[in-house]
Amino acid sequence: MFDSLSEKFEKILKKLRGHGVLTEQNIAEALKEVRLALLEADVHFRIVKDFVDRVGQKAAGQDVLESLTPGHQVVKLVWDELRDLMGREQAGLGFAPVPPTVIMVVGIQGAGKTTTCGKLARVFKQQGKRVLLVAADPRRPAAGDQLASLGADLEVPVHRSDRPGATRADVVRTCVEGVARGHDQGYDVVVLDTGGRLHVDDELMEELEDIKRAVMPHEVLLVADAMTGQDAVTMAERFEQRVGLTGVILTKVEGDARGGAVLSIRAATGKPIKFLGVGEKPDALEAFHPDRMASRILGMGDVLSLIEKAQEAYSREQADVIQKTITAKSLTLEDFREQIAQVHRMGSMDQILGMLPGGQRLKEMAAMSGDGMPEREIRRTVAIIDSMTPRERRDHTILNGSRKKRIARGSGTSVQDVNRLIKQFLAARKMIKTLTDGGGRRQLGQLLRG
Repeated sequence: MFDSLSEKFEKILKKLRGHGVLTEQNIAEALKEVRLALLEADVHFRIVKDFVDRVGQKAAGQDVLESLTPGHQVVKLVWDELRDLMGREQAGLGFAPVPPTVIMVVGIQGAGKTTTCGKLARVFKQQGKRVLLVAADPRRPAAGDQLASLGADLEVPVHRSDRPGATRADVVRTCVEGVARGHDQGYDVVVLDTGGRLHVDDELMEELEDIKRAVMPHEVLLVADAMTGQDAVTMAERFEQRVGLTGVILTKVEGDARGGAVLSIRAATGKPIKFLGVGEKPDALEAFHPDRMASRILGMGDVLSLIEKAQEAYSREQADVIQKTITAKSLTLEDFREQIAQVHRMGSMDQILGMLPGGQRLKEMAAMSGDGMPEREIRRTVAIIDSMTPRERRDHTILNGSRKKRIARGSGTSVQDVNRLIKQFLAARKMIKTLTDGGGRRQLGQLLRG
């Protein structure tokens, strides 16, 4: 997400930072490029105009032009305006003072609404809340079955009432019954997976209005496909006008290199983005932070989100176990494989690099190098280790020529690839041995626990 826009912004702002002194002409030229970059990212032209005008007015002020680092000051102004454009502060979910909190999820078909309901249930469950899912889309074939399957995987109950030929009144009744069950059985959160259509129409809106009047939800969240760009913004405006929203969840952002919907939706609707769907997996739902997203767009990284992902993937107990394994000088290829799996739980290497300052340049360097992209290298490494026997993974010294040929055939690689992996592994062991000798052991332990 935002790869194309980040690359353009990085070049524009690098040029600005290169000037010891800025003039109004320098700023005007840079803002012209910013305007073009935002329009190419599919941001609505009125939003782009307002954004550029605000930055231009502030950048032309004496405080900026006469500062010691005017280029850096303009970068800070752009960051401030991007953050404000996307909502300034994170907008969390509002929970009812007396449970259950009722969350009504709306949207058209194909945006990932049912999958998102499952992801929300997982988030609440991790917070220690009891969750009930309600299947309120009887008309879409297998919609209830899909939600039931997600519920079974998450060990979350699903309330459903598959009435043949369900009318609007039947759908409303199912929602009312689901909320009543949530209240009677002591659930903390009830998530309503409402019906959708292939397009926005009056029949859909009237049904949603009826459900909202009947259950009075605490949150009405629109699920919209980020890859549809301005169509997602237009749809959000229509849902807001008819149903009234409290927030938006944008899905499929991992496939959206432009990012127009993310940048436009708050300004167009006045409603905050609360979550981003970043993949199909149950854990691929991120809380939306405008300040962190502004930093990502400008190539400054998002270290806070990376730390949160690491904390989710690694427990303190795991870090202690790893420290003991490493300090015992018995690191094996099996341990090596486990560490790769742990890192991969944080997301793809593309996502991780995107959260590092200068991550865009790191991606470009990886693509230009002969070793290929990190994601491909990781898959190759895992395939090679998986093709080894347990004994080979525990003792690399037994890997002779015939064993390496068998491993290469089994992993679809070459003997040279196997040799390169062993060389990397031995280099890692040597580095760890240096760290764990003397005072380095204590430092390593502190690092792992941190």
